[in-house]
Amino acid sequence: MKLAFIKKKFSIHGGAERYLQTLMEHLRKEGHEIHIFANQWSDGEGVVFHKVEAAAFNSFLSTITFSRNAARAIEEEQQMDCIISFERTNCQDIYRAGEGCHAEWLKIRSAVEPFHKRVSFRLNPLHLSLLDIERKLFSDTRLIIANSRMVKEQIVSHYAVPEERLMTIYNGVDLDRFSQDNRGKWRRRVRGDLGISEGSKVVLFVGTGFKRKGLGTLIDAISFLGDEDVKVLVIGRDNPGRFRSLAKGKGVGGGVIFLGPRSEIERYYAAADLFVLPTLYDPFSNATLEAMASGLPVVTTKNNGVNELVENGHEGFVVEDLFDARELGEAVRRSLRDPGEMGGKARKKAELFSIQRAVCEFTEAIKKVNNI
Repeated sequence: MKLAFIKKKFSIHGGAERYLQTLMEHLRKEGHEIHIFANQWSDGEGVVFHKVEAAAFNSFLSTITFSRNAARAIEEEQQMDCIISFERTNCQDIYRAGEGCHAEWLKIRSAVEPFHKRVSFRLNPLHLSLLDIERKLFSDTRLIIANSRMVKEQIVSHYAVPEERLMTIYNGVDLDRFSQDNRGKWRRRVRGDLGISEGSKVVLFVGTGFKRKGLGTLIDAISFLGDEDVKVLVIGRDNPGRFRSLAKGKGVGGGVIFLGPRSEIERYYAAADLFVLPTLYDPFSNATLEAMASGLPVVTTKNNGVNELVENGHEGFVVEDLFDARELGEAVRRSLRDPGEMGGKARKKAELFSIQRAVCEFTEAIKKVNNI
């Protein structure tokens, strides 16, 4: 088959990009001809890259111009057997809803943002364009792949998409790269480089966009742990200034360490005892599944699709209240009592969701759409 994939931008830190690269490589080895339509992409062996222009002026124009130009570029190429989009576009046969449902995200934000922000949701051209694209793509796309049951249910709720055009394929994880064996390789070295003793408990937070990922609630929660020797490693892209001040004001400034984005993220999972992501909304956090594969218990919220893989007290904890720092702090405390046992259970659960399994399921979905 001649297959077209749409992904706006490649990032070495992006879980979706790693997943897409693995999927394309698997399909290429099966003998399929792979084309990638993107604005930015790295060179890939055996993959035909098509540059898709997108306005760089602002998010609104970038979104609509990329969607429009991707459709034109694919039409000019012609004779694609199947078009698979990882972006909100309107020219695909299969759409992977990796970013979830924008209508649901606005609903969540409307419950927590001040009045003027809620009003802006109805006027902001970016939100209006994304909602318009969503309406069209959920109406017209032959098959929609959600990466959690949570997202699937949200799409049905907001857009009344029939069940037969929806399926759930959980994200997959590289079980070799993210492994409990990394502890012996990297734990002592990484802690030494950061000046953290072996006796300290290390909580790892990984996420870009600290506010949405709930870093403020985590800092609050750590302040409730009292005199316990707990360090928080924060990895991700964002301005740490506000959160550094918050940590200082809560009396835990010396225990929160901002590291920025890191490429060899598996080393930091190895150095940690617990992974915490109190996110407002994550369709399916790759970092959470990577942590589980690395043998870490995880604490996250009901609004992270990975919560479907976590049973309270087994692989970690799922908190119900997105802003209850005391509830989060208690979940952290309980997880740190015996992280080894829960971490072992987390690893076993992650082993059910290898990236190879996810790729095989996605490949079958492509064949199904093409009646192969």
